[in-house]
Amino acid sequence: MYNKQSEKAEEFISNEEILETLEYAEKNKHNETLIDEILNKARLKKGLSHREAAVLLDCDIPEKNEEIYALAKQLKEDFYGNRIVMFAPLYLSNYCINGCVYCPYHLKNKHIARKKLTQEEIREEVIALQDMGHKRLALETGEDPINNPMEYILESINTIYSIKHKNGAIRRVNVNIAATTVENYKKLHDAGIGTYILFQETYHKESYESLHPTGPKHDYAYHTEAMDRAMQGGIDDVGLGVLFGLERYRYEFSGLLMHAEHLEAVYGVGPHTISVPRIRPADDIDPNSFSNGINDDVFAKIVACIRISVPYTGMIVSTRESKKTRERVLQLGVSQISGGSKTSVGGYVHSEEEDDKSEQFDVIDQRPLGAVVKWLMELGFIPSFCTACYREGRTGDRFMSLCKSGQIANCCLPNALMTLKEFLLDYADEETRKVGNQLIETELAKIPNEKVKQIAKDNLMAITLGSRDFRF
Repeated sequence: MYNKQSEKAEEFISNEEILETLEYAEKNKHNETLIDEILNKARLKKGLSHREAAVLLDCDIPEKNEEIYALAKQLKEDFYGNRIVMFAPLYLSNYCINGCVYCPYHLKNKHIARKKLTQEEIREEVIALQDMGHKRLALETGEDPINNPMEYILESINTIYSIKHKNGAIRRVNVNIAATTVENYKKLHDAGIGTYILFQETYHKESYESLHPTGPKHDYAYHTEAMDRAMQGGIDDVGLGVLFGLERYRYEFSGLLMHAEHLEAVYGVGPHTISVPRIRPADDIDPNSFSNGINDDVFAKIVACIRISVPYTGMIVSTRESKKTRERVLQLGVSQISGGSKTSVGGYVHSEEEDDKSEQFDVIDQRPLGAVVKWLMELGFIPSFCTACYREGRTGDRFMSLCKSGQIANCCLPNALMTLKEFLLDYADEETRKVGNQLIETELAKIPNEKVKQIAKDNLMAITLGSRDFRF
């Protein structure tokens, strides 16, 4: 029985409800009257139900699809402006006891190099990331209670926050680790993490269990209910995602939105972020062995429909995607991207030999962070290294209330400009600095509140003179 307020996985992600939703969407994909009604509802900026969203995803009327894309772009700008938040993953360990058939870290893979960073090696990696200009990291590990216990994760977080190198500092650590207990989520909360991220991989229970044949991740309910335990542990910023290519994309799309609806219904806070990774080549993994891969057009449509349906969420696209694809979806709702990423353990300091690879997947967009920043600015976006909301306590329902009302923009724009100025002065080359300074001047004039604008101008001058870390 479908019940979005239930805390049981098979009730808030109901297979029967998803199948009925897909049937409804197929039946109404050419129903222009209904599609117009759904689009008009979306323009109210309150989001859509999973069933309404499924109709838009299935719609193949060219003129209506253009409306969908235009609306997605507009909603992203209304909620987040032209800011794009920057981050990088940091892989601590690839030891794992699970048997996930789509991941090279699976236990039976005997020819991938197994690595785990010491605290000193973490320090070296963090300094390398700081020297690029990063302020926000996403920690990644395999699931292994012996090699990667919670104590190791907590010690690593403490190490990362303690490192100050030149003008560098990691100001927000997001964590992407396996589903765990309420007690452990409390420990992560107390350690000062930003967002807890956990990809569902697939919401189709039967497929999930076959794709995770062995290890603790085999437990569908425990994994799917992880965000509930995280919320109960005090973590109010959580990040959802599925790995597109494992199951039918329409099924995953509906399940993803149902999960968002569940969190909103039970905790009053939907997902802080939604990620949309596609399966990629990796050691021991051939994407062509999975029959549900999606092309770039379908991928773009998914991004646009998620933005329309969950307008308040941050949408993430990583370096799994090419420059061309990332440029396309930046126009359709994406608000966070990674740059200069390495998916290997220790990869920011040391390049790996062919027989010593520890990558989780192949990075498609291999440009350094500075090139990504310059590219974004030339496209008219503001690369933002801001972590102010997290550090000012604007998380969970406090962040969502500001975001949904549009008030978050009053602090986000000046914060983005100030953190961009830091990057330009500390890490950028002359050409990038010139492009960035022109962008800052243009965007500074758009701050509507004159008092805020003047404070931002004063802070930007102070940054030029050597001060750092201002925030609204």
